Amino acid sequence: MGKNAIEIKNLTKNYGKNRGVTNLSMTVEEGDVYGFLGPNGAGKSTTIRSMLGLARYQEGEIKLLGMDAGSQQVEILRQVGYMPSEAWFYTDMKVKDAIKYAADMRGLDCKKEAEMLCERLQLDVNKKVEELSLGNRKKVSIVCAMQHKPKLFVFDEPTSGLDPLMQAEFFRLVMEYNAKGTTCFLSSHVLSEVKKYCKHAAIIREGKLIKADTVENLTKTSAKHIRMTKDGKEEDFIYRGNIGEFLKGLTGHDISDILIEEPELEDVFMHFYEEEKGV
Repeated sequence: MGKNAIEIKNLTKNYGKNRGVTNLSMTVEEGDVYGFLGPNGAGKSTTIRSMLGLARYQEGEIKLLGMDAGSQQVEILRQVGYMPSEAWFYTDMKVKDAIKYAADMRGLDCKKEAEMLCERLQLDVNKKVEELSLGNRKKVSIVCAMQHKPKLFVFDEPTSGLDPLMQAEFFRLVMEYNAKGTTCFLSSHVLSEVKKYCKHAAIIREGKLIKADTVENLTKTSAKHIRMTKDGKEEDFIYRGNIGEFLKGLTGHDISDILIEEPELEDVFMHFYEEEKGV
């Protein structure tokens, strides 16, 4: 077992009547690419903001890179590359100035790394921030999070707003930094990208941790997506039982068309939510 890059114990953060997170505990080992999954409003951003000392929480303990999130926030932020779900910069700044400003805040010269990142992400550094699309603002945010080569990435919905080519390039960069030892923790509701790139993942719903495991175990299922025309009627459903028994049960029916395939990832994960709700 390696050292933990993230340790969260019994985190509780409430916003009055609005739900935050409740009694959440999880660990992320150094060197992992860890997915934090859940629908919008599940508590992903609340957890991340608590981790970085950007939100005060009522109960619990959080350690990042062995440091206490409550008392060592400044040192933590030096060694973390954080990318919020919505990127905001001074609008009248040029892109290159916004990126340099982020490096100067850390007292670092990140020019060489920043140039590489801007080239890879096809980012025009001479434009003003106010002229940028959402996707290009997101690219600026990526550069600011990566240019100081941190030990830990914390990304909140990093690919929203990026086109598919840039999403792929973003993950290529993540995997390259990860190969050099950077841990990556990213929240997402895009299950396919988590399955493709993450080693471990946790599922959160309504502020509670439902399940944490390897991505392979979380996505393993015997369920099948079945579409068929049976006795003249079209049917489309997820079947979780023994497929042999299912096929036997079709004897005597008029099956004019049938397709049996792997279910969508969303369908695989739905049973975690349904179990939690007692469906």
